[in-house]
Amino acid sequence: MNAERSKALYERAKALMPGGVSSPVRAVQPYPLYIVKGEGGRVRDADDNSFIDLVLGFGPLILGHAHPMVVHALQAQAADGTLYGAPHENEILLAKMVRKHVPSMEMMRFVSSGTEATMHALRLARGFTGRNKVIKMNGGFHGAHDSMLVRSGSGTLTHGAPDSLGVPEETARNTLVVEFNDPQGLRSALDANRGQVAAVIMEPMLGNVGPVPPAPGYLETVRELTRKHGSLLIFDEVITGFRLSLGGAQSFYDVCPDLTVLGKVLGGGMPMGAFGGPKEIMSLVSPLGKVYQAGTFSGNPMSLAAGLTTLQVLEKEGLDKLNAKGEVIRRSFTQIAAEKGAQAEVQGEGSIFQIFFGKGPFDNTSRVMECDKGKYMTFYRSMLEHGVYMPPSQFESCFLCTAHTYQDLDAIKMAFAECLEGLS
Repeated sequence: MNAERSKALYERAKALMPGGVSSPVRAVQPYPLYIVKGEGGRVRDADDNSFIDLVLGFGPLILGHAHPMVVHALQAQAADGTLYGAPHENEILLAKMVRKHVPSMEMMRFVSSGTEATMHALRLARGFTGRNKVIKMNGGFHGAHDSMLVRSGSGTLTHGAPDSLGVPEETARNTLVVEFNDPQGLRSALDANRGQVAAVIMEPMLGNVGPVPPAPGYLETVRELTRKHGSLLIFDEVITGFRLSLGGAQSFYDVCPDLTVLGKVLGGGMPMGAFGGPKEIMSLVSPLGKVYQAGTFSGNPMSLAAGLTTLQVLEKEGLDKLNAKGEVIRRSFTQIAAEKGAQAEVQGEGSIFQIFFGKGPFDNTSRVMECDKGKYMTFYRSMLEHGVYMPPSQFESCFLCTAHTYQDLDAIKMAFAECLEGLS
């Protein structure tokens, strides 16, 4: 595969941006591919190589690239102006649509990213409860802000430690870290910090270590424990929102949180996030209350146009066909791996999946860290050679979109079989 143009562009970028990229996961070695065009379920790079795209912007592009209705909505809005710094009717229309499908979000605030949304949701939880500590799951990513850039301590009862330079230890001390799918660990952490935990924030299905679904009954236990201790339960549905179902993971798994964070699909490919919950809690957000939040680009017209159009299309088409394609991929990958005697586990839900090389199941982050990450990167490069663009990291998820055809799925399965053969 010729990639000389991408290589040359990366050399130029390294002198201008740290690592030559605008986000660390893109800094794949020896150089990343530079994408110049996306259409439907495919992308084309600077060297004119075409790929079936399983990255899809890391999840937002559920309709695929350049969906005609989204493009039209963006063109029409751009002609009317890209930013007002004033209220816009589409805020009301999108909020009504979100509340229709995610009724736990009685009121909401639009922001510009999932990172912003989680940051403000945590501040709101602290303001509402009058408590300072929060609990997150090991491996759960909730944006690159200080209180969430924390790794697990030596045990479930210890405070977290900063996972980045520049994060004060005193900030990290207010963040406790427990394992996903470990209800006893959460119970112990809440008991040891009784009356101090403002919120438990979690992805209902871990998505940033590759998809790790919840064990049966786990989310229900988390809900029960948070209610018992008077701590808010925050579902970070940046990845799962409008993807597992129109009502997100909380509808898919039938567990209702206190606060919900949305992003990715919500913006239809444009920068967008939201946090919301019952009026009782959301009324504390400025200007009604004393929990401050503001942003120049919050609820900007371009993101609203793309998000509203995307959700309108999803309402009309539904997600059953898309989720069925995800099941086809997971079932086929599992069968192919078994036939070839490969030690590999395929996990996910709906239109989300990933392959882990090793002996599964991989039901929490500590287990995921035991998989063969080097083998995944070899597999990733081999899949590129076979025309399939996957995330350049073991710790990201693959996504399908409505534009992927069953012919695409056949091509993906064939590539998987051939690449797996080369690994054994």
